[in-house]
Amino acid sequence: MGRRQELAQLRTLLRTSRLLTLTGAGGVGKTRLALEFAKGLPERHARVDLVALDSLRDSAPLARSVATALGLGERAGQSGTDVLVRAIGGSRRLLIMDNCEHLAESCARLATTLLSRCPGLRILATSREALRVPGETVFRVGELSVPPDGTGSDPTALLRSDAVRLFVERAASRAPGFTLGRDNGAAVAEICRRLDGLTLAVELAARRVGTLPLGDILAGLDNHLFPLSLLTDDNRIGPHRHDGLAAAIDWSHRLLDPEEQAVFRRLAVLVGGFDARAAQAICAGGGVAPGRVFRILGALEAKSLIARLPGDTEPARFHQLSAIRAYARERLVVSGELHAVQQQTIEWLNGLADLVGNEVFADQTGGLFLAERDNLAVALADTADRDSARYRRLSLELARVHYQQEQPSAARSLLDGLLRETDEPALGGAVAALATRVACQQSDLAQALLLGERAVHLERTHGHPAGLANALDARAAARLCRGEFAAAVADLRECLNLVEALGRPHDTAWCTHHLAWALLQAGGEAEADGLMDRCLPVLREHAHWSRAAAALHTAGAVRLALGRLQNAEDLFAEVLGIVPKGSFHALYPVEGLALVAAESGDMRRTLRLYEASAQARRQLDTEPEAPWRRRVEQAAVRARTLLPAAARDAALSGGRRLRGDRLVAYALRTRPGNLRTATDTAAAAAERSLLTGRESMVVELVAEGLTNRQIAERLGLSPRTVATHLDKVRDKLGLRSRTRIALWAATRSREGS
Repeated sequence: MGRRQELAQLRTLLRTSRLLTLTGAGGVGKTRLALEFAKGLPERHARVDLVALDSLRDSAPLARSVATALGLGERAGQSGTDVLVRAIGGSRRLLIMDNCEHLAESCARLATTLLSRCPGLRILATSREALRVPGETVFRVGELSVPPDGTGSDPTALLRSDAVRLFVERAASRAPGFTLGRDNGAAVAEICRRLDGLTLAVELAARRVGTLPLGDILAGLDNHLFPLSLLTDDNRIGPHRHDGLAAAIDWSHRLLDPEEQAVFRRLAVLVGGFDARAAQAICAGGGVAPGRVFRILGALEAKSLIARLPGDTEPARFHQLSAIRAYARERLVVSGELHAVQQQTIEWLNGLADLVGNEVFADQTGGLFLAERDNLAVALADTADRDSARYRRLSLELARVHYQQEQPSAARSLLDGLLRETDEPALGGAVAALATRVACQQSDLAQALLLGERAVHLERTHGHPAGLANALDARAAARLCRGEFAAAVADLRECLNLVEALGRPHDTAWCTHHLAWALLQAGGEAEADGLMDRCLPVLREHAHWSRAAAALHTAGAVRLALGRLQNAEDLFAEVLGIVPKGSFHALYPVEGLALVAAESGDMRRTLRLYEASAQARRQLDTEPEAPWRRRVEQAAVRARTLLPAAARDAALSGGRRLRGDRLVAYALRTRPGNLRTATDTAAAAAERSLLTGRESMVVELVAEGLTNRQIAERLGLSPRTVATHLDKVRDKLGLRSRTRIALWAATRSREGS
């Protein structure tokens, strides 16, 4: 509402400043202004990233947390800052760092480093105080304009105020038919003045319209205010700037019934958001019946005291705005319930751990704790009893989350402490097994094998078949990374026997897939093919997409090794159809299709797909496993060698232009919206230019299956001349056999080139 002048000023400032910090009181609308500004940026800013920092603690490694928020995995030997610098590079990007005030010093250091090493980067920060670094431009976001004293009750004059317009709009959304008139104008104007035009405060007050008369809302703002310590800043913003926001939150809180107040304050411990079941687990008891929690959540959402998180997650997740959560936490402290609610949170998280504990391969199963990462981290940080079994168990779960999000350093710091606990039979070899996988992620292969040996030894000692199966799978992973394929196969055969005896078909299918992959590396592709026939239907139908994609990739690699190229292409295409298009998971099937093209003799397609994938991997800062990487790179080298210089350059140039939907369409031999892309058109033109008209005619007839003599008769040439044309075609295309020339021609025909 309003802010047109501010948006224009920000656009001007961003042209001359690479670090722009929006400052102002809590609730004034800094975040909303930053997001609206980002929406209006010109297309030359290739990407805009938003990182919300309000849930981070002072001790959290900022660069690593920012990298995680941007979906960047950690790399062995690289700091979080190095990962960010490598991913951003020289690209034109805008990074929005939201809510920096509690991490001002860390944010200042990170911003300085990124701006000095990434020339195309601009940073837009929101904070209640400036970062105070060289080159920073500080833009203070003021409160919404309020009616001057003495304006009276004339609606036309009052609606010149941004705060009044916001109040009227929000009030009308809560009470249809609400309008500003002479009978209520003075009360609305005074409410906006009392709230100092603070956006959040105005919105909260307006949402009471329909349930309370305006006079009661105004009177409520005069009552004693509960202090909101999070929004107090003695240096820059006087307490009067926060009185309005505190009044709105405090008044909204006093309008709740006792049950609603209890749920409201108890939710403050869930800094990472929550769904209805989590809220029930944390908030029930102490006068709140479990069945009442769901209704109370609806009431709190309607009163803007919790908000639904964006996205189509199922079940729906909610959160408290940081200012509201700070108020709720203070209420929780005053109530004397803080410790009890923290203990209830630990109990709830341990209940989730019980569900995860039923998994044989829990390290590789994303789900429950991925969504609860921040809640888990805060609960552990607030736990005083660091020696309890519950603390150690939840530490293992948090380490699993870090591993699954490719953050091995964070995982390892937790696991190192757990590994020192030698007398923990309840965890068995689970800690050592996860530490094995983390060491593989960090390319610490000697340590990975030692940890794998320890995991297997512990689980054999405890006599826990499911734990032993997981330990064997982890040790096999270490051996695969070390190139010890036969030993890995032996581990996975034993693992499979154990899981089959447990009668768990999904885990059996997953372990079978791992054994097939190991056999493929060991040269046993025939047996691997039979294993994939057994497990693929189960994983296809029942597994999470990530597991199904991994199994389909293995099946495609096996079929490729067996020379069943069409089967391999179909399987890789199926993978590409189910993985997120912008993730590194989509690059494996693209590379698989490049290998299929290489085996089919289509070196241009090979090089195009390879170059497109390599470019995407550089942008995402991700690398495939060593055996797969070597195979793909060998195919690319062969394509470069066989192609003439002009064809090689055209293929590489075409590959660099393939990205996003264009890459997927090209890999799948389809066209988005049945339209030819500029990349395909340019690449096809480059290929056609390599052959003369007569050579193209000869190629088409070869594709029809004609012999040299039959082609000569069709074109009125001598067989020797036809042979000469074919020799030139072979040299230009890098294709040595008639079969591969025919395949190349068929591919060009399907692509319409």
